[in-house]
Parts: sequence; C-alpha cells; structure tokens
Amino acid sequence: MAQDSDRRPLASRDTGWARSIARRLSAAAITPNQISMASMVMAAVAGIGFWLSGMVDSGLRPVLLLAAALFCQLRLLCNLFDGMVAIEGGKHAADGPFWNEFPDRVADILILTGVGYGAGVPALGWAAAGLAVLTAYTRELGRACGLPADFSGPMAKQHRMAVITAAALLSLLEPLWRGQNEVLVIALWLIAAGAAVTALRRATNIVRALRAR
Repeated sequence: MAQDSDRRPLASRDTGWARSIARRLSAAAITPNQISMASMVMAAVAGIGFWLSGMVDSGLRPVLLLAAALFCQLRLLCNLFDGMVAIEGGKHAADGPFWNEFPDRVADILILTGVGYGAGVPALGWAAAGLAVLTAYTRELGRACGLPADFSGPMAKQHRMAVITAAALLSLLEPLWRGQNEVLVIALWLIAAGAAVTALRRATNIVRALRAR
C-alpha cells in the first residue's frame, strides 16, 4: 500500500462525490489497474480529437475540441479513481505501482503530441511531451534516492491538463479574431517551459536533500 507521502495531494479525493463513486467502483468487478488502463484510452481519444481538429473544416472543429477537453478531464478522473479504489477500496495489486505510473506517461505523450500535430507544430508537441515525462522521471528518481515524492509545480500533471483543457475551450473563440491554433500553440509553449522549470526545481530539491543527509 502506498504511503501518504507517495500520493499526489488532491483536494478532490476528499469530496463526497469522489468518495461515493470510488465506493461504487470498489464494490464492482473493476480493478484499479483496469481504471489505469482506461486512462490511456481517454488520452488517446483526446489526442486524436486535438489532431483531427487541425484537419477538419470550421464546423466540425468545435466538436472535436470539446470532445478533446472532455476526455482530458476523463483521463484525470481515471487517475483519481484508480488510486482511491486501490488504497481506500483495498484492491491494490502487486503490479499496481507499474500501472499507476506507466499509463500516465503514455497519456501525456498521446495528448500533447496530438495537440502538436493538430496545431501544426509537431516538434513543439513532442518537446512538451518529453519534458512532461521528465518531470515524472525526476520525481521517481527522488523516490529511488529514498526521498518523499515531490509533486511540486509549476507544471505538474494536473496543471498540464488544466492548461490544455482551458486552451481547447478558448480555441472555440478563435473565429472571433480569425485565428486558428494560436491558443493551442501558446499552451504548448507554457507546458514545455513550465515542465522544464518543474523538472529543474525537483532536481534541485533532490540534490539539496541528498547533500543535507
């Protein structure tokens, strides 16, 4: 069972609606690992939505952006409930730590590269995805060194999804100034830069903590 220091602090975990849904999932024949796997499906749908939004006419684009935003949030709900079902529901498995982390990295890549291809800046999408993975790697490196998990930002997972969801919704307004994809491009730059700062901050925290031992 994971220690509290190894769990991402989430205010939503203590809400009534989250606990109610988690209890229902725990009582059903659903495993935490299956919920984690489902998060990759949600991310794939979001990534495809972003990708296709840059290839269709203006009539269908809003639908795809809304769908992408929705599935980004469904991805986060999967991330919330897999841990709650595993810990609070007592259904953790031996391979749970793998399924807790691996799908998240796949999801980051699927969503951010999808945004990059849809916005016509695939290299930026891959850069943002790579730096997002680096933030998680740095956190896990700290744990491997015997330190508590560092979930600090400014561009941790929930921050990245908030930025990209907001960007998808704001992109719906681009016809007002005859723009296209500018908001998504700006969001990718924010995520890439913020993730780089986050990885550097976490790395600095690791070195400082190790030297203080």
